[in-house]
Amino acid sequence: MNAQTKTAIITGGGSGLGLAAAKKFVENDIKTIIIGRNEKNLAEAAESLGGNCSYKVFDLNDLKGIPGLVGGLAAEYGPIDILVNNAGINQKKAFTEVSDEEFQRVILTNLTSVFALSREVVKYMLQKKSGCIINISSMAAQYGLPYVIAYSAAKTGIEGLTRAMAVELSPQGIRVNCVAPGFIATRMSATALDSDAQRKQKVLSRTPMGTLGVPEDVAEAIYYLSSDAAKYITGVILPVDGGNSIGF
Repeated sequence: MNAQTKTAIITGGGSGLGLAAAKKFVENDIKTIIIGRNEKNLAEAAESLGGNCSYKVFDLNDLKGIPGLVGGLAAEYGPIDILVNNAGINQKKAFTEVSDEEFQRVILTNLTSVFALSREVVKYMLQKKSGCIINISSMAAQYGLPYVIAYSAAKTGIEGLTRAMAVELSPQGIRVNCVAPGFIATRMSATALDSDAQRKQKVLSRTPMGTLGVPEDVAEAIYYLSSDAAKYITGVILPVDGGNSIGF
């Protein structure tokens, strides 16, 4: 990858999939900046990952603050080579009970902020005619999932955003791809599945490989798509799901 010259931003990097991706990047000598709202999680993650990882506390719902955030990071760390749009929230609620405010909150965090952050980072990537963006989707965009209407809408938007960005930006040296994790064993998924045995059994029964994934599985895919090994790949949606999205 010529990693010595690479700098990456990972949103939601203090835990779960984002932390696993940060660990993979740092292990490969990529200077990694993790962004999130929980300073305690970020500080602990950065300390555990060592000197090649630093953190920035920022709420990505603050859209007006994003240009300043990116400008400050570029001034402090130099050109941004890789952006991983991982941060997101979920809400499990019956369709008719979801308020307009709740729907908009999920869309803002999971889709609008991804657009705004990517737009600002791309302005810097265009200056050097190179860069790589990896968005994170979900099984909620691969097929219908009940009780997560806002999350499903946002993640479906992420996949459309990925394709449109790839077509517009790839001629200018910026690759854009997307990873769609299946059901991965994280704290968030454990909360959802361990309290709903029927849902967990359904997840496992339609996953041909028969198990949940681990965060490292997703991190490997993110790293691959950001590397020179994927230099001719853009606009793809890569499921990392044990076959769940094609399971019967």
